[in-house]
Amino acid sequence: MSDQTYTMKEAMLYSQRIAQLSKALWKAVEKDWQQWLKPYELNINEHHILWISYHLKGASISDIAKFGVMHVSTAFNFSKKLEERDLLSFSKRDDDKRNTYVELTEKGEQLLINMIEHYHDSPHTVIEGSLPLKDLYGRFPDFMELMAIIRNIYGEDFMEMFEHSFKNMDQSFDEKIGNIKPVLSNTIE
Repeated sequence: MSDQTYTMKEAMLYSQRIAQLSKALWKAVEKDWQQWLKPYELNINEHHILWISYHLKGASISDIAKFGVMHVSTAFNFSKKLEERDLLSFSKRDDDKRNTYVELTEKGEQLLINMIEHYHDSPHTVIEGSLPLKDLYGRFPDFMELMAIIRNIYGEDFMEMFEHSFKNMDQSFDEKIGNIKPVLSNTIE
């Protein structure tokens, strides 16, 4: 422990600061997210599963659990509920009988697109709270330090999926006169 580069007090204060800030931010994010999802009768886990399925195109339940930061049983159980609503379909692969894979159905993809098109129909306190920074710097915060911490905790493939999903989203949707619409071809990889 002699090569420790921080004091115990410094570590405790940092940990508590991160915990308090994360909890406060999550509470606002959770409220915004739930208000957005309410008209679609989805919860946050279900929406996250649809989102991941949209971007991974044939994700395994393990992939969903990993990238959705949820337990495998949570990913499976909520995916089953989405299958019952005909929003996801389950399959096994000939070369991999151990894993269960899910894909968005056409109905699931249409629901997700509809949700994105109506994103601004609900209030978003996190965006409102970020606008002064956007006005000051000309862009929303990008959280580079936070992303570095997440990369160190969850790994490079988690961050690659994170970046891939936002690149895919940017290329799959366009803004037309203040409305978000899908680009005609959704073959972005």
